[in-house]
Amino acid sequence: MILTVTLNAALDITYRVPSLRPHATHRVTEVAERPGGKGLNVARVLAALGHEVTATGFAGGVTGRCLREGLAATPGLVDALLPVEGVTRRTIAVVDAASGDTTQLNEPGPEISPAEWAALRSAYDDLLPTASAVALCGSLPPGVPVGAYADLVRAARASNVPVLLDTSGEPLRRAVAARPDIVKPNAEELAELTGFHEPLRAARDARRRGARAVVASLGAQGLLAVTPEGHWRAAPPARLRGNPTGAGDAAVAGLLSGLVERLPWPDRLARAAALSAATVPAPVAGEFDRDGYEELLGGVAVTDGVGAV
Repeated sequence: MILTVTLNAALDITYRVPSLRPHATHRVTEVAERPGGKGLNVARVLAALGHEVTATGFAGGVTGRCLREGLAATPGLVDALLPVEGVTRRTIAVVDAASGDTTQLNEPGPEISPAEWAALRSAYDDLLPTASAVALCGSLPPGVPVGAYADLVRAARASNVPVLLDTSGEPLRRAVAARPDIVKPNAEELAELTGFHEPLRAARDARRRGARAVVASLGAQGLLAVTPEGHWRAAPPARLRGNPTGAGDAAVAGLLSGLVERLPWPDRLARAAALSAATVPAPVAGEFDRDGYEELLGGVAVTDGVGAV
């Protein structure tokens, strides 16, 4: 079982409009609602790949109920979310059909009480013994300690469970020092962490700060991995138009599934890059085009410092 932790879950709402124009009234042509938040997107992709997944975190209020109803319809995914008094946030993605661009609006999360955080920590400790790997993903809602991810990383390491971390800012800075097995920032988050804007130098610095391996999302340029076994770049064969929301989460699912299947790093990266690219044409985050994924997988170029791997 792979365990995903989403402390700031969301109900993802995607609007599609013919053309997005400032200061104008828009007629929405399509609406989609799905369980969201980075860890839940990861969980849904993992389940689609055939892995058993348990998703924990927080859910509350009307949107929390809608979110859990959506999870119940996902085969292979076990809902272990904890109820809270606050209301789960919504995220709004507005897709401009004319340009293919997406505008994202993210609400703040609910206030988490000390008792609710303590309940999550207890539930997490109970789930760890049955986990083959853990993904800690996304922002922290108000009330959760800024060192929460560092605490969860240390608990996973104490249980000998490999842990992947995908967050940003001060939570990332603190958690890297707890020595996660993999961190998966984007280029901006990596630069913020290290102060270096050259991705390879920044990734090496993040490893010196405690991460065992660093896999950085470089947008259309694909992925950069710096690991104890070496460093590689993985790029899809073409740039696809669509909604990039959730592409990084699909990459996390690819990395995590490759880890538990004991794939070599180049194969993990090829899977992650292909899944990330196949998510862009999908209508909502947490889904991917399976035929597109299979086609892209064979075309991903994985190179090391010398040439093709």
